[in-house]
Amino acid sequence: MNKYEAEFSNLVRSFRKKHMGKGPSKVSTTFCKNWAICEMEGNLSPVEKFIATADEGKQMLRAARTEMVKDMYRKNPPAEMEEFLQCKFLDLFVDIDLERDFGMSIFVFDEDIEAKFSIKK
Repeated sequence: MNKYEAEFSNLVRSFRKKHMGKGPSKVSTTFCKNWAICEMEGNLSPVEKFIATADEGKQMLRAARTEMVKDMYRKNPPAEMEEFLQCKFLDLFVDIDLERDFGMSIFVFDEDIEAKFSIKK
């Protein structure tokens, strides 16, 4: 993870904390073409972990942590991310493994951010 990917990870954590009350404890980002792929650990609050012990709770949490998160980004476009990357946010794909408390988010932008922010070795 280069410094740009690390800074993007910080923006994701703070956006989630601001709009959901809790951000993931660990975020790791990889830029790939026009995608920012974020792996996130420690997403669930203690109450959500308790809710996930019941099958109905898992279904509700999965919906909240996927569809509702995507809706949150549609209603609150991530201006900080767009400003940092100097490109437009287009879409978001989200999934979570409740048992492992591990989530993935793929942010889609209108430019090749991998080429734009790669650090040559």
